[in-house]
Amino acid sequence: MVALTFPDGARREFPKGTTGLDIAKGISPSLAKRTVAMALDGVLCDLADAIERDARIEFVSRDDPRALELIRHDAAHVLAEAVQDLWPGTQVTIGPVIANGFYYDFFRNEPFTPDDLPVIEKKMREIIARDRPFTKEVWDREKTKQIFRDKGEMFKVELVDAIPGNEPIKIYKQGEWFDLCRGPHMTSTAKVGNAFKLMKVAGAYWRGDSNREMLSRIYGTAFAKQEDLDAYLKQIEEAEKRDHRKLGREMDLFHFQEEGPGTVFWHAKGWTLFQEIVSYMRRRLKGDYQEVNAPQMLDKSLWETSGHWGWFRENMFSATSAGEDTEDERVYAIKPMNCPGHIQIFKHGLKSYRDLPLRLAEFGVVHRYEPSGALHGLLRVRAFTQDDAHVFCTEEQMADECLKINDLILSTYADFGFAGDMTVKLSTRPEKRVGSDAAWDHAETIMRDVLKRIEAQGGGRIKTAINPGEGAFYGPKFEYVLRDAIGRDWQCGTTQVDFNLPERFEAFYIAADGSKTTPVMIHRAICGSMERFLGVVLEHYAGHLPLWLSPVQAVVATITSDADGYAQETLALARRLGLRAEGDLRNEKINYKVREHSLAKVPVLLVVGKKESAERLVSIRRLGSDGQQVMPLDRALAMLTEEALPPDLRRLTQAAA
Repeated sequence: MVALTFPDGARREFPKGTTGLDIAKGISPSLAKRTVAMALDGVLCDLADAIERDARIEFVSRDDPRALELIRHDAAHVLAEAVQDLWPGTQVTIGPVIANGFYYDFFRNEPFTPDDLPVIEKKMREIIARDRPFTKEVWDREKTKQIFRDKGEMFKVELVDAIPGNEPIKIYKQGEWFDLCRGPHMTSTAKVGNAFKLMKVAGAYWRGDSNREMLSRIYGTAFAKQEDLDAYLKQIEEAEKRDHRKLGREMDLFHFQEEGPGTVFWHAKGWTLFQEIVSYMRRRLKGDYQEVNAPQMLDKSLWETSGHWGWFRENMFSATSAGEDTEDERVYAIKPMNCPGHIQIFKHGLKSYRDLPLRLAEFGVVHRYEPSGALHGLLRVRAFTQDDAHVFCTEEQMADECLKINDLILSTYADFGFAGDMTVKLSTRPEKRVGSDAAWDHAETIMRDVLKRIEAQGGGRIKTAINPGEGAFYGPKFEYVLRDAIGRDWQCGTTQVDFNLPERFEAFYIAADGSKTTPVMIHRAICGSMERFLGVVLEHYAGHLPLWLSPVQAVVATITSDADGYAQETLALARRLGLRAEGDLRNEKINYKVREHSLAKVPVLLVVGKKESAERLVSIRRLGSDGQQVMPLDRALAMLTEEALPPDLRRLTQAAA
């Protein structure tokens, strides 16, 4: 017998080998009908699986949030069947669930095109309407390989070989069609529903190896309800309008080119925006942090000590001596992060417990290798600037330092317009890591306690979660996930507690009792990658940046040449007051100028003509507004100067008043 505990706390015994479907039917036919899977001790399983041990059992309906991954997984199988039905001889490879959907990779001589997608969708709906049950069989390894070999499915043969020998070979059938799969699946194809859409086609190398076959990948998405799909498609449409790469062109901020893959060519306006964010961060750190700068290249021995050379080598760029005749034959690594350099700065000179916490900050440029196919504008680059900092503290100070960092992160995000719900995730020890289990246990215990305090202080605005196995190789970390104007989540800031690196580098401070003690090292970033954060901010505002952030805050535009002198005087006054202003005295119609500067997302136009010049007025036109406001020049400039004050300086001004 097996003892099963139900969600209401009831505990019942059943014969070993009883299936979840049997139990659901025994409770009520309606429960069995609406259930698509079960969870045993929180792990999703096929409803038809035999239960062989005591467990907590939950029945999962199609509307359960946990079923969304199953819907998408099943949709991928339906997609594969549809493709092979339409184009016999096409080989199927893998079809995983991904964020917001799924994909399936196929091997065929002729790649798919967007025109194929409606045809495939129609066939998928036919397969779904057949309502064929998903059934699982366990096959002999050699038999499986032979069957796939006979079908010409050589990629599947390779996949079978990759399955560890102690794992069963699972085959899932939906009618006559079948696929190699770990599962689980819902009860039948009809449970996929019709709230799905194929999104795009792309190329992909088998196993991500550019030396292997090129496959044709079809991306799709699926939801439990049509309204959820509609909302997602609307979000995608809005995201395309907000694409920071498009905004970068329109606003003349930056560009990329082949000679510098994954590196940004900043234009003057983009660099102004970048530096405005850096200046804001510098002001927020002043008084608490010491800004430092560590070398861009360091001998590989330092990275071997830190563990990066062993755990992170494939993502690092390296360099050797300058030429063949150079005596220096050392191997250097271009830094992928700042932490080893900051430890060297900490170690330079004796430190006492009275010096702690010591907070070192750096806006350091780092380089990390990203595959060319993964590069994506500012959001995924190979060279970027981190607003990086490391806090060296005692163990007793660690929790308070994490909370202080938390307050700084949350207030910073609010200043940039991300004042809505936020999620803080605790990422725990990964499989590949340094340090003892005892050290990890200790660090994670403290971090869990801090996470509870963060949630309690959040006033309902902060959600918390655990991210198992996603910590850095040297310590657990908090990940801050903010939500933008159209509901997308972005992971930006991190706080990582590290008991390992200071010990590996033999860093110490003199404790109150005179002993040499290893400090705790807290790695923290608020924006993370400054480039990525800038891209997120651009998309959040759709380019309509608040006045304090805008690279060009105002343009003085003339209606007629009679106002050129007054326009130049207005421009000079605006710049004298600290506004980032430009002039447009071209011999063009004012409507043409308005359209051009609106496309460039200039927030304010100060329009002047003959009348304005005579009466020392300006006509103010705001980006996104059809109306205009006429007021005296001095009052208009005073209003804009106050509005352009960054939020942190505004708070200081208000506090002083």
